[in-house]
Amino acid sequence: MHRFNIQWFARVLMSALFLIAGVRKIFAFKATVGYFAAIGLPFAEVVAALVILIEAGGAIALILGWRLKPLALLLAIYTVATALIGHRFWAADPAQFSGQLNNFFKNIAIAGGFLLLVAQSDTSSSKA
Repeated sequence: MHRFNIQWFARVLMSALFLIAGVRKIFAFKATVGYFAAIGLPFAEVVAALVILIEAGGAIALILGWRLKPLALLLAIYTVATALIGHRFWAADPAQFSGQLNNFFKNIAIAGGFLLLVAQSDTSSSKA
């Protein structure tokens, strides 16, 4: 299979998580704002809107290959930030520890995938 087709398919798979999460946050906006406020994020409504934009908009842009390298870098940073903010396994109670640990490292692994997109020297698949 051609490298571009493999990369596009990989981007679609990576996008699925973010697209679904962003759409779910749209439909549960008040609950999302409440959750963000509960974990101590300032300006929870603004943060929720930005998160939806990054997740849903970023997923669509990733599938389309729009400004792929800067987008992949943004999504890598975002994914590490969400691991640090939302999956604090080091502070989790024993019942939540394993789930938070797994989700933390899932995010780190996804960020690694985004960094591979950044590192690729072939820019023919990205649109300026």
